[in-house]
Amino acid sequence: MIAFVRGQFAVKTPARIVVDVNGVGYDLQVSLHTYSAISNKDSGLLFTYLHITENAHTLFGFAELAEKEMFLQLISVSGIGAATARMMLSGMRPDEIARAIVQGNTRQLEGIKGIGKKSAERLIVELKDKLGKQSFDASTAAPAIPSIDNDAINALVALGIGRSMAENAVKKTMAAAEGGSLEDIIKQSLKNL
Repeated sequence: MIAFVRGQFAVKTPARIVVDVNGVGYDLQVSLHTYSAISNKDSGLLFTYLHITENAHTLFGFAELAEKEMFLQLISVSGIGAATARMMLSGMRPDEIARAIVQGNTRQLEGIKGIGKKSAERLIVELKDKLGKQSFDASTAAPAIPSIDNDAINALVALGIGRSMAENAVKKTMAAAEGGSLEDIIKQSLKNL
């Protein structure tokens, strides 16, 4: 399995990127989200997923690990293929897709080309519980939450607390200036639930 490729972006189009890695060109299918993230760069790293079917071996590229993880979740749903998952990631960011699925927002999912009512409902039924326990924030690209806060949130989620509840509890703790060490923040956040 190829986990990532790092090299020069030899060809860039909204649908595919050719990455030159020491003289070998890797042709990666990408979403508009990834294309936007790298459109003004000449080189970089893309996380990859090799999709093997009876007729082809297709390499998909992702600017963020969260996008790759969402892609893998989407293709795990029956009836959602790699092309549809890429289309979904072109239409919405990974955290937006996760939020729509967790909240059961079929209308928002149906707004994506190739997703009908039945597909949207299937996505919600099969992924709602899984996505409620995971984070698809692009924290590796541009951390919006300070790392100690994010560590505290992840610790609370690992304890079985829903992500949104964990985020609110940590925000309350930090707003009340009751912080300190990571352990103190976690303990106080548990009290703020």
